[in-house]
Amino acid sequence: MRTAMVLLVGAAISFTPVLALLVLILTGVAVPWPTLAAILIVILASFGLALVWMRDISVALDVVRQFILGGGQRSPSTTGKPFLPPMAGLARDIDRLFHTHLGHTALLRQQLQAGREILERLPDPLIVLGSDRSVWYINVAAQTIFGTEIASVLRHPEIRGAIDRTLAEGTAQTAGLSLPVPVAREVQAIAIGLEPPLDDGGRILLVLSDRTREWAVERMRADFVANASHELRTPLASLIGFIDTLRGPAADDAAAQQRFLAIMAEQTTRMHRLIDHLLRLSRIELTEHQIPTEWIDLAALTQHIAAEFEPEIAARGAVLQLALDPRLTEILGDADQLAQVLQNLLDNALRYGKLGGCVRLTAGLAQPEGQWPPRPGVVLSVADDGPGIPRAHIPRLTERFYRVDRGRSRAAGGTGLGLAIVKHIVNRHRGQLRIESTEGKGATFSIWLPVTASEGHRSLASGATLDKNNSE
Repeated sequence: MRTAMVLLVGAAISFTPVLALLVLILTGVAVPWPTLAAILIVILASFGLALVWMRDISVALDVVRQFILGGGQRSPSTTGKPFLPPMAGLARDIDRLFHTHLGHTALLRQQLQAGREILERLPDPLIVLGSDRSVWYINVAAQTIFGTEIASVLRHPEIRGAIDRTLAEGTAQTAGLSLPVPVAREVQAIAIGLEPPLDDGGRILLVLSDRTREWAVERMRADFVANASHELRTPLASLIGFIDTLRGPAADDAAAQQRFLAIMAEQTTRMHRLIDHLLRLSRIELTEHQIPTEWIDLAALTQHIAAEFEPEIAARGAVLQLALDPRLTEILGDADQLAQVLQNLLDNALRYGKLGGCVRLTAGLAQPEGQWPPRPGVVLSVADDGPGIPRAHIPRLTERFYRVDRGRSRAAGGTGLGLAIVKHIVNRHRGQLRIESTEGKGATFSIWLPVTASEGHRSLASGATLDKNNSE
């Protein structure tokens, strides 16, 4: 192929001068033999020039071929340099063009990487959809907040409506929606049309701004005022009555004063505990939609809380049996909140269990079969041997201020918020709370907490099963 091209180009170059010399011979103007020698020289020079020209073109094409085969990712390389000055200049210009292109490509790649890094670090979930609503890109915030629920979120009627309006009208559309799972969320969705579409097919930019915290703050204010005004009314009325009595009939009665002051101190303590629990519950609800990211040594935490309760257990003449599974693993959680869960459950077991009875605290791996989800998890359980809870009351135990026996609860110093706090903490950890009770045989409060796939290698040897009582 190359030889044919050389012959063709050489013939084209030599055609005109050879034709002119032949005409001179035929008309008798030129001497034949010297002219024929000149024709031979012209033909040889033309084919030599054609050969050099074709070689120079091959060198230039090699520069282009090296760049194309390298996908523009490497500097062009050549097998030689052109002989003809114009072709040498052309090769140099092509080489400079390719180097400039490589520089622009590297800069563009850096800009694209910077843009992707910015999207990954955005605090709000961001999703890129194609024209057919298929997902093209999801940033880290969307994966962290919604996880496997992204598909169901995109099927929400409000979001689908916003996407449809964006595709039809070409303008940004907003929608507010409530997502009940995995925990209640208030989300503002903004659908933005990408025109022209992205090279990879992205057509819709969907930004999901979590407004749960703002909504929770407003609800917390309203709930706190309503709950505080309702629950504080009785102790405040008692305090006002005792103060009036101390100022009047009991002004000179030292014994009555001591008795009334003791009752007032008890009511004040109750109000302080009630306000503390309300504030704690409000803080938990503010972060309930945020999954904890701290690694927790569950065995050590359980042992620590059990040790804290030893003085109270001894004062009540009770026995605490602690059992820890040696295969217990670390989990992602909030140490302070999980400690609060154990404290509330142990406090309830001591308050409402049998006087001088036995409280059992166990922690271990969840069994793959039975009442818990099929995913890996751990179970914390607190059981007492008290009078138990009537079945009709169990579904409502985690409601705020719900009490099975109001008189007994107030006498025991309960606020009616302990199990509500437990429920919201368990929700934040994406766990489950299960309450089992038989009247006359005590109650068992069990909490299942998930163990992610990446946690399997963080197993802890917590030691053999331990039994602990108040005499240790």
